[in-house]
Order: sequence, then C-alpha cells, then structure tokens
Amino acid sequence: MAKINFGGVEENVITREEFPLEKAHEVLNDETIAIVGYGVQGPAQALNLRDNGFRVIVGQRKPSKSYDKALADGWKEGVDLFDIEDACKKGSIIAFLLSDAGQIGSWQVIKKYLTKGKSLFFSHGFGITYKEKTGIIPPPDIDVILAAPKGSGTSVRRLFVQGKGINSSFAVFQDYTGKARDKAIAMGIGIGSGYLFETDFYKEVTSDLVGERGTLMGAIAGIFEAQYNLLRRKGHSPSEAFNETVEELTQSLMPLVAENGMDWMYANCSTTAQRGALDWRHKFRDAVAPVFEELYESVASGKEAAITITANSKPDYRERLSEELKEIRESEMWQAGKKVRELRAK
Repeated sequence: MAKINFGGVEENVITREEFPLEKAHEVLNDETIAIVGYGVQGPAQALNLRDNGFRVIVGQRKPSKSYDKALADGWKEGVDLFDIEDACKKGSIIAFLLSDAGQIGSWQVIKKYLTKGKSLFFSHGFGITYKEKTGIIPPPDIDVILAAPKGSGTSVRRLFVQGKGINSSFAVFQDYTGKARDKAIAMGIGIGSGYLFETDFYKEVTSDLVGERGTLMGAIAGIFEAQYNLLRRKGHSPSEAFNETVEELTQSLMPLVAENGMDWMYANCSTTAQRGALDWRHKFRDAVAPVFEELYESVASGKEAAITITANSKPDYRERLSEELKEIRESEMWQAGKKVRELRAK
C-alpha cells in the first residue's frame, strides 16, 4: 500500500506497481467470475477481465437487447454466456452488476446460489447500504466485496483499450474467508483500475449519490440550462449560447483541467477570463453551498434512496424515465448541441 499526499492529507492507496496484474491472477486463480447483468458496467468489466486473462462468464436474461449485445461482443452461448441462474451456479465470484432496481428484483434468485465460501461482488454500495429497503441481505458465510470505478462503463472500457486506467474505490462488507480484501483489490485491478482507494459501502454510496446529483450530472445540467436560457433570452443565437455554455467547456477547457488542474487551465486562458473566473467563483461557490448541504443530508438520511427505490419499483418506471430523457433530448439547447457536434468535423 502506497502513502500518497493529497494536498497535505496523506492517504493509503493501492497502485498497480505494488499490486500488479500478476498478483491479481494469483489471488483469483481458482475463481470463476460470473458477471450478472450486461447493461452499464457489465460489458466493460466483463471485457476488461477477459482481456486481462481471468476466467469470466456472463449471466444475462434471455431474450433481451443486453443478451444480444453480449453475443455481439464475442461471448458464446453455452460456453461463457448463460442465463442468470446458470451463471450464478457456475460462478464462485458473483459480480452483481444489474441496476439498483434490477438487483432488488433479482435478489431472491441470486441468493439461492450464494453458497458457503463464494463471493458477492458489487460496484455500487446501494443494495447493501440500504438493505432494510432493498432486502439484499447476504448470507453470513460468504465474502461481500466492492470495487467501484469512478466513471461510466463506457469510460472504464475506453480507458482500458487506450492502455490507461480509471480510478476506483474498494471496500469489504463481509470477510468470511479471510481473503476478502485481496479479492476486492484483485477485482479492481482486473477491471482496469488505475489506482484504488479504500472506503466502505456506506461512504461509497453516499459520495456517489451526492456526486451524481451534484457536479457530475444534476448540478452541471442545471447550470448549463440556466446559462443557456439566459443567453437566449438576451438575444444570443442557439449556436452562440450552446458554444459558450457547453462546447467550449467540454471540448477545450475540461481536457485542460484533466491534464494539469484548474489553475493550469486558468493560466492557459486570457487574462480577462482569468480575472473574471477568479472573482466569480466565490459567488457561485457560496450560492450553491446551501444546496449541497441539503443534498448531502437528503442522501445521508436515506431519503434519496427511498425516492429511488419507490420510483424504480413502479411498473412503468422505464417509460417515465424515457419521457424525462426525451424532454432533455428534444430541448432547444440539446438539439443545438446535436447540430454543433455534427458540424465539428466539417
């Protein structure tokens, strides 16, 4: 375990230098990893594990679009692609990568195959943290572990193919065999993590739900809409409003932040931009701080989990979700965005 200084705070992290792929193979040498679910994280993790030389099978409901996708990705029916129950029978590590709603709905099936000494692997702490609401209570004689990539499945796979790695957290909820921690780290290395930092299931899901509702998705979408709508009301064209709100941020500035940090991005912009950004960042920070306090409390209290479980338990939740996403997709801002993307290479 390496000690890394994060802005004056020392943290223990796991890197691929001290826990190389070879060590991960030693830890998981006798394991068959059953990836249950082939939706968001499933494809990336399954393919990365397979490409890294681990024994992997996929379990997915048939017929389904996800089952067809698994076939298209090269998984062979009856060889390394099975229905969920058969995969759970064969797997010694069951990677439970269905959606939170999918996990709740499938738990009664999955738990039948969690026999003594097996491992239950998660990439999100939701089901375990809110077990009183989800009903996901694992038997006591198995390991329960987590490795959570800090990004979408698309990013997990894309970075792996590029020879890079996505950062991940890892945690142990239940250590029956005495080897759970090594298994969690080995799984994290196997799915292509750049480095791993230790957490617990509660902290993982709390930070994740806050992040998704905050700067990663909810807050950034709301800020985009506020600025775009303001510019349009003031007479700016859709093209100008979108480019100044989204395109320049995503295509020019955020890559600079990712490369060397916010100060470096500032230093590579005009002095006028620097001055304005430095002055106004405090106003925005102070304006949204109460919203983040409210958000954190809503997550920590379990309110957000309850809202999610209730909404996703309704029989028409997919249709409702589709309608909400359609509203975003068909808004003027994102229609303008579609056109801007089409024009990038012209």
